[in-house]
Amino acid sequence: MAIQAINTQSVLLDTMTQLRGDAAVAPAQRSAEQDVNFTQVMQAALNTIDAQQHHAGQLQTAVETGQSDDLVGAMVASQKAGLSFSALVQVRNRLVSGFDEIMRMPV
Repeated sequence: MAIQAINTQSVLLDTMTQLRGDAAVAPAQRSAEQDVNFTQVMQAALNTIDAQQHHAGQLQTAVETGQSDDLVGAMVASQKAGLSFSALVQVRNRLVSGFDEIMRMPV
């Protein structure tokens, strides 16, 4: 168990180091390298959250019907899906409030 935790931590640290390097790139270089489409990013986030919700539901159903004894895994998946959904709602609220502010601006 401890070896797996160390392995997971090293993977997480490697990912964080890579993200730090990506964040250090100047915004002008990032936009020149790749075009980011807001619609595609939001669609990908929605699909990921939907997949997490379905996976958590499947794990809960398996535990309830006795097909699986992994109650902890089902609860963790459920919590992850709930957290992802809460984050999505926060992003939506921020977008709506930003849109409302833009609409109230005098022309």
